Amino acid sequence: MQNKGLVKLFAVLFGLVSIYQLSFTFKANSIDDAAKAYSNGDSVKEARYLDSLSTEKVFNLGVADYTYDEVKDKAMNLGLDLKGGINVILQVSVKDILKGLANHTSEPAFNKALDDASELQKNSQNTYLEDFYIAFDKIKGDTKLASPDIFANRALSDEITFDMTDDQVKPVIDRKIDESITSAFEVLRKRIDEFGVTSPNIQRLGESGRILVELPGVKDVERAKKLLQSTAQLEFWDVYKGESLIPFIIQANNVLKEEADAKTSTTDDVVAEASESDSQIDDLLGEAVTDSTSVSANPLLDLIIGQGYQGGPIVAQFDIDDKQTVLDYLNRADIRALLPAEQRYVKFAFGMPEKGSDAVGLYALIGNRENVPPMSGAVVTNATQQYDQLGKPAVSMQMNAKGAKIWEELTGKAYSQQSQIAIVLDNVVYSAPGVTTGPIAGGNSEISGQFSLNEAVDLANVLRAGKLPASADIIQSEVVGPSLGQEAIDSGEISFVIALALVLVWMFFYYGKAGLFADIAMALNILLIFGVLSGLGAVLTLPGIAGIVLTIGMSVDANVLIFERIREEISNGKGQREAVQDGFSNALSSILDANITTGLTALILFIFGTGPIKGFATTLLIGIVTSLFTAIFITRLLIDWYINRGGKLDFSTGITKNLFRNINIEFLQKRKIAYIVSGVLLVVSLGSLFTNGLDQGVDFVGGRNFQVRFNENVSPSELVPTLDEAFGSADAKTFGSANQVKITTKFKVDETSAEVDEEIRKSLYTALEPHLTGISYEDFISDNEHKTVGLMKSYKVSPTIADDIKKESFWAVLGSLIVVFLYILFRFKKWQYSLGAVAAVFHDVIIVLGVFSLTYKFMPFNMEIDQAFIAAILTVIGYSLNDTVVVFDRVREFFGIHTEWSLNKVVNTSLSSTLSRTLNTSLTTLVVLLAIFAFGGDSIRGFMFALIVGVVVGTYSSLFIATPIMYDTLANSEKKRKLKGGDEVAA
Repeated sequence: MQNKGLVKLFAVLFGLVSIYQLSFTFKANSIDDAAKAYSNGDSVKEARYLDSLSTEKVFNLGVADYTYDEVKDKAMNLGLDLKGGINVILQVSVKDILKGLANHTSEPAFNKALDDASELQKNSQNTYLEDFYIAFDKIKGDTKLASPDIFANRALSDEITFDMTDDQVKPVIDRKIDESITSAFEVLRKRIDEFGVTSPNIQRLGESGRILVELPGVKDVERAKKLLQSTAQLEFWDVYKGESLIPFIIQANNVLKEEADAKTSTTDDVVAEASESDSQIDDLLGEAVTDSTSVSANPLLDLIIGQGYQGGPIVAQFDIDDKQTVLDYLNRADIRALLPAEQRYVKFAFGMPEKGSDAVGLYALIGNRENVPPMSGAVVTNATQQYDQLGKPAVSMQMNAKGAKIWEELTGKAYSQQSQIAIVLDNVVYSAPGVTTGPIAGGNSEISGQFSLNEAVDLANVLRAGKLPASADIIQSEVVGPSLGQEAIDSGEISFVIALALVLVWMFFYYGKAGLFADIAMALNILLIFGVLSGLGAVLTLPGIAGIVLTIGMSVDANVLIFERIREEISNGKGQREAVQDGFSNALSSILDANITTGLTALILFIFGTGPIKGFATTLLIGIVTSLFTAIFITRLLIDWYINRGGKLDFSTGITKNLFRNINIEFLQKRKIAYIVSGVLLVVSLGSLFTNGLDQGVDFVGGRNFQVRFNENVSPSELVPTLDEAFGSADAKTFGSANQVKITTKFKVDETSAEVDEEIRKSLYTALEPHLTGISYEDFISDNEHKTVGLMKSYKVSPTIADDIKKESFWAVLGSLIVVFLYILFRFKKWQYSLGAVAAVFHDVIIVLGVFSLTYKFMPFNMEIDQAFIAAILTVIGYSLNDTVVVFDRVREFFGIHTEWSLNKVVNTSLSSTLSRTLNTSLTTLVVLLAIFAFGGDSIRGFMFALIVGVVVGTYSSLFIATPIMYDTLANSEKKRKLKGGDEVAA
């Protein structure tokens, strides 16, 4: 091997850099463990301990001292499934942005196009803006986007003029939408930076207005959600005195009561008529007919649970659960018609709930025709958390000159009229202070209310970061409790150690001392993988650990290829040095082709995947590169070093020396049997797919699922009736151990607000409460890292994004097939090789899908078809191709060496000569996968099962499908070529 010195230097430097990078992870873990021991389970105490070290020098590496914050920043990032936390995809409302650009116009065609676009989005792969253009073009008539009532308004007058066509306006609107989404991205990034989460990840996804946010390790999930979804739309409104609206409330109640009485009367007439005909039956059964004609309750007044003080801004107090009902009543057109002329523009809003109470106050803001507040939050230049005169948390704001002037006018008016000014954030009244000292000059103001310290800090942060240009709804979310993350780490470590030990022992058992050298190279490979992950700042996930463990199994392949070629050279009578030289040289082509095909599928998975799946692809890609380096160069260095010292290597042991020697199996003679077996398997698989279908997860159909753990074992069938009652329809399955259940429902899947999420969690708790042995709701949803019972994980996917996930998964699989087909065509120059490889891959994918379709109803682990399953399918594709390409490489080699051999003999000999490698690699990989399957945790068991089935089927297909199809098509092509040339062809 040339340049041994350079390889040694590179290996040493690479190893030292990896150790340097990983040292920060070990130090950070050591400090975190010390903090946990010090706090004894008190999360606040633990946070204070770590905060005290944030700027302290805690780590010395000789060349520099590092603070805890610097150590934590350089440590390996753990993903959501290992650390707990939240992963969300936010959809910035392009509809809201368009309304704002059109100055909230009431133009009919424009508003109908917005509504039509919302409907189109439910089954469309377009962006909202594209669907808006389609909807507008259908109904616009003579209306133009550049009309004064739409986009040719004062705000856009510099860019859009009345004489512009729709095609000229659209690029301007496209740019404005992109700028708004970019603004939203920056606002969210600033908020997250202020929030103080370690290793956050925020990415803009394409042009759809979607933003991915990952916050691993976040303790307070609900606080994080509020931070992300708050638009920070700050407004200042004059407010009516509460008692001035009481006559209207009474009138509204009377109208609603009359309406309810009329409905009751009509219903009673129908009931009475039906009851009369059934009176004889009622008499026989001894049942009394209930009189339902009693006077109905007061629909609105009966909801009032408290009053405001005289002269104060609160009209009345209601239960927090009745907020929407009250607003629906009061905003009805026939109810608002009861308002006196001077109050016809009133804007109703609720305040913050009182601490320890579900009571919220109703405010009546003094509105106007344009529905624009006297002053908005745009004038705020700075905001800080402080304490008010009573020592309670509050937020202090500083305004610009324009805001200071308006604020002085507003406070002066409130002082003279002895009224209040409502401070409203995202349509919630945070406070409505009176002014007792005259007009307030200078632009300073304060928001006080029923704040916790964290709420005040967060409010100051979002005001300082700025408002979002439009609402941002969570359309996909995954919440993992920290205790579940720790369990995943433990199971991942166990599977990693067991898989590694099995592979190390097998290599030594099969190849003797040479296997020991391969083990050393593999150990370096693992060090390099973790070092590169840490150095790149990549996130390690549970599928990522699976990717590393799988890389261990697959990295053996390169060493196996090399060692098998060396054994062949030795058996052909070559000396040890020459055999090693030729073995490495001859195996290189197969190694590169096999790893490139696997790498291409991993690359496509990286491009299309998100979250944990991208983590799997990342580690697989890194592992392919490092395993190539260690197998080709490090193993060679160790072998050469040993031989140069006079050592002798047989590349086998006494037991394995003659295994697979002189094998000459007539594979092609058995291809018809294989075709029949595969045909039957394919028919059964396709039949099951069309009749039985697949257990599609929420990734593909939308919905919510919850992983709930109980103190005792539970039967899912016992939970379903109460869950159906709560959600209309729900599914429950045992997930892992018998005391853990996965619950899935599509209830209100189209609604993405935080209020609906909270409602569903409460309904879930109520339905499960009889089985939760006294656990409170707060404990049920808590994020305690020592939690062992309750809601451990939740996942939500809206139907819109589910369609996109399905589409991206389809393109990922199809794209990988096309790319691999083209690569094999490029490498082997004949389309028959590509056809054989792709046919085998299709064969493997259909059978894996068929196995899942046939068994998902009775298997004791999760077999949902989700993004992880797509990752497994792509990995199966890569593995199947890896096997096939090695055989094809040998076929191509024998064609060049044995030009006198028939095609039949070339193919059979190639398959026989590579059988040792094929079975050795497959067995090693299977052992690794079985270790992960058994010890790697419930969440990846279905993922591993798909890989196990795929490896078995892929090994079979490379021998009995890919190569025979290549042979049949190539032989047929040769016959046609010879016939065309006039040659005589034997039958």
